Amino acid sequence: MSRINKFQIGEKVTIKSTDELVTITKAMYVKNMKQFSYTAKENPSTFFFEDELVKIDE
Repeated sequence: MSRINKFQIGEKVTIKSTDELVTITKAMYVKNMKQFSYTAKENPSTFFFEDELVKIDE
């Protein structure tokens, strides 16, 4: 089973629900959910799952 996260620390991504641009500060694998969660610099008390974030086109 591969546990490769979609986003890297320091990467800028967009939150799907708000179109807000944020920077990833922490990535953690949640074993019982079988997916990664991410914390953003702009919202340090909120975590997001991979399906809530979108890579930005540069």
